[in-house]
Amino acid sequence: MIGAIAGDVIGSVYEGKPLKTKNFPLFSQQSRFTDDTVLTVAVAEALLRGADYAAAFKRYFRAYPDRGFGGFFVRWASSDQVAPYGSFGNGAAMRVAPTGWARDTWSEVLAEARRSARVTHDHPEGIRGAQATAAAVFMARTDASKHHIRRAIQAHFAYDLERALDGIRGEYRFDVSCQGSVPEAIISFLESSDYEDAVRNAVSLGGDSDTMACIAGGIAEAFYGGVPQWIVDQVRARLDPPLWDVVAEFRGKFGLP
Repeated sequence: MIGAIAGDVIGSVYEGKPLKTKNFPLFSQQSRFTDDTVLTVAVAEALLRGADYAAAFKRYFRAYPDRGFGGFFVRWASSDQVAPYGSFGNGAAMRVAPTGWARDTWSEVLAEARRSARVTHDHPEGIRGAQATAAAVFMARTDASKHHIRRAIQAHFAYDLERALDGIRGEYRFDVSCQGSVPEAIISFLESSDYEDAVRNAVSLGGDSDTMACIAGGIAEAFYGGVPQWIVDQVRARLDPPLWDVVAEFRGKFGLP
């Protein structure tokens, strides 16, 4: 889970300032947590408490309204509306990593990912993006190889994961849809050599940098057995204590590295 949050913080500087290189500083004074982190923590707390996802999302939005939430989500979270709004945006995937840790079978993970997504992102593509991300986290933490992760995600979700980053990078543009960013984020993990490399891969595509690094980082943490401590320290220094407290409790309960 800290891997997803670290990806968000690292990518936050480059959203709207697209890079096409892996050579960039991971942290700067402008590095900050965004809505990706806020809602990832909201999912984690809902799992810890057995709480309603919609209520958790609204409560966390009201605590951190200035963290870059999308317009549709802002209108939903600011209102008394409880019905979802049909989104296929990558917000469903950016927040879902904790479900891949909190459930113990493929089917349970997919069901929980669906529950976390559908309160807002009930479009089939929104649900597919969340489930694919959660499934990749689950497989990574249960010692699946990259080959098996690639095959399983392609077979179940029909994402094309055979493309190479060098071929994607030149033509890729900012895309906040699940179908236009989740496969590329997963490929960023699949081509990586370690956690940091996965995040650098995702940012280097020049797209929705914080969210794609959040998705890739969440999978990479599970696969590589954690996040380098110096990165964790940088991220912790940028998180509000209540957010870190939930992260720490979640890591302890579900055995995250």
